[in-house]
Amino acid sequence: MNRAFWKEAVVYQIYPRSFQDSNGDGIGDLQGIISRLDYLQKLGVDVVWLSPVYKSPNDDNGYDISNYEDIMDEFGTLRDWEELLAGLHARGIKLMMDLVINHSSDEHAWFAESRASKDNPYRDYYIWRPGGPDGALPNNWSSIFSGPAWEKDEATGEYYLHLFSRKQPDLNWENPELRDALYKMIAFWLDKGVDGLRMDVINMISKVEGLPSAHHEGLAPGELAGGGEFYMNGPRVHEFLQEMNREVLSKYDVMTVGETPGATVEDAILYTDEDRHELQMVFQFEHMDVDSGPGGKWNVIPWTLKGLRDILHKWQVGLADKGWNSLYLNNHDQPRMVSRFGDDGKYRVISAKMLATLLHTLKGTPYIYQGEEIGMTNVKFPVLEDYKDIEILNMYREKVTEGGGDHETVLQAIHTKGRDNARTPMQWDASTNAGFTAGTPWLKLNPRYTEINVEQALADPDSVFYYYQQLISLRKQHLIMVYGEYELLLPEHEYIYAYTRTLDGEKWLVLLNFCDTPQTVELPEELNAVTETIIGNYPEEPAPMDRSTLRPYEARVCRLG
Repeated sequence: MNRAFWKEAVVYQIYPRSFQDSNGDGIGDLQGIISRLDYLQKLGVDVVWLSPVYKSPNDDNGYDISNYEDIMDEFGTLRDWEELLAGLHARGIKLMMDLVINHSSDEHAWFAESRASKDNPYRDYYIWRPGGPDGALPNNWSSIFSGPAWEKDEATGEYYLHLFSRKQPDLNWENPELRDALYKMIAFWLDKGVDGLRMDVINMISKVEGLPSAHHEGLAPGELAGGGEFYMNGPRVHEFLQEMNREVLSKYDVMTVGETPGATVEDAILYTDEDRHELQMVFQFEHMDVDSGPGGKWNVIPWTLKGLRDILHKWQVGLADKGWNSLYLNNHDQPRMVSRFGDDGKYRVISAKMLATLLHTLKGTPYIYQGEEIGMTNVKFPVLEDYKDIEILNMYREKVTEGGGDHETVLQAIHTKGRDNARTPMQWDASTNAGFTAGTPWLKLNPRYTEINVEQALADPDSVFYYYQQLISLRKQHLIMVYGEYELLLPEHEYIYAYTRTLDGEKWLVLLNFCDTPQTVELPEELNAVTETIIGNYPEEPAPMDRSTLRPYEARVCRLG
């Protein structure tokens, strides 16, 4: 058992724009976060992961950085940031910053120089290519945010690569001078006292040499294709990460997690095996695709517990001995977990607690996304104009405005999977704008804020909040929750996820019902010797004769004798 702080921690993600506004401009900011630090301390989290707060023109809500060493005007100043760091540290909470180094903003000084001329010293900081004959694109890759991944720049007549928005040109990691500049920037923040780094799409930094076009069966000439096989987990990515670790990360006591779309268990072991000196853990997305059909994210299909459980089980077993899991069911890019995997109606509180039990009793480091701890839900804005997310707006334009698709069908997909579900402002109380701002919020509130809010949760001893508080506290008291061996039970059950955790002769049994009807549990005889219930999401214990039945969305964690 190789103990480490980052394995035992619970992380809380803040999306600054939507957390708390302090000055009435409708946009969350650093002083707003500072005003809520006692709330985070009360919850009991160990680390705050802050989505990007750097200078940015906000094409992709801060993930397009124009100055890595300064703070976005809307969020405050570097002095505000230093006050936030000091406030967190005073409460025993560490700070993890978002590191966005696959791409920058097109308004970054490096890119302004790079596009100025073909012989500019910064030209090679980005990925430029001439077009093909008759104005053809350099290759057929599509942007993750829809449309081609290439933008022609009139100044030099060449195209630059942008895997995301056209205002997010990809950095050229093949250039050692660029890498050195990035490592110096990372050291700038670590020297200021940052405790952790969450690395945005870090497995996309190495592209296959020559940037070849994708060739898929049935692809028409000139048709765009994903191209992910040429830039996800690319040929030099491990070399680059080991260099980053050697040059900067290893010199600090820093927690690292890499966002790695498309990574397999085998990839994750390479990224997170402690002997390889790359990252400590990764965010994988396989379970986030459990309700995506052949057409990708927006082709929504029903998910099944078997589908979700099989994926989670594969990762639990795959990283049991090497590497480490990140545990999450929602974040700033994903819909609200209680709406997606639970029941956000009659059983909202009970199912939110059940899902929390899953996240905190699997092996790995749990990540809580703001509002998850009070059971915030998806929002169904009735008109497209209420949405702000670039991914949503680009997809709608491509599918409906240009593609002639059905408005209602696409809007339904947005209601289910859109990123703005997670970005509606934090719901603090039932007053106007939920206590988030005295002004007009940058994104409309979820109308359910009058019933679902922090003030209500703190006044109710049986709320989702206090259940999270209890889970976090248990994790600090019982190393079995962190390091215990995981073993799956009932692998074919349609509605129950059951497993044990075992450490130093102690065994816990976890039973989770993923549906709104009671379910009978049939376990081997040796697993019926329950000595105590450690935690459960119903206020009252089941009657002795009902121990073999799980109530709707029930979670039960028991110690076995």
